[in-house]
Amino acid sequence: MMEVLYEVPKKESYEEAKLLMEEMTTLRPRLVQTLLEDCASVKVKRLFMVLAETCKHAWVKKLDLSQVDFGKGKRMLVKGGRFDSKYRITVPEGRDGRVVAGERA
Repeated sequence: MMEVLYEVPKKESYEEAKLLMEEMTTLRPRLVQTLLEDCASVKVKRLFMVLAETCKHAWVKKLDLSQVDFGKGKRMLVKGGRFDSKYRITVPEGRDGRVVAGERA
């Protein structure tokens, strides 16, 4: 999943990443924690958490995000999208709150 997120929005769409994340209901929190801590891409970590929280996965509550370096500053996948203030990243969003198909930066 993190490799897919690394390719958003250049080779993979945000919509496809969201669809994949929706199916990730049974991830092991300890493994996710380790992967987030070891991941070098701030964009990937922020996007992973935005999508995981948007999908309301139960395993998110078991993560210790204070141990994850989310970097500094803001990131933007698209102009004019929805800014997530918790993870400081702008992601695509349509008028009804759903992801806009094919939206790319």
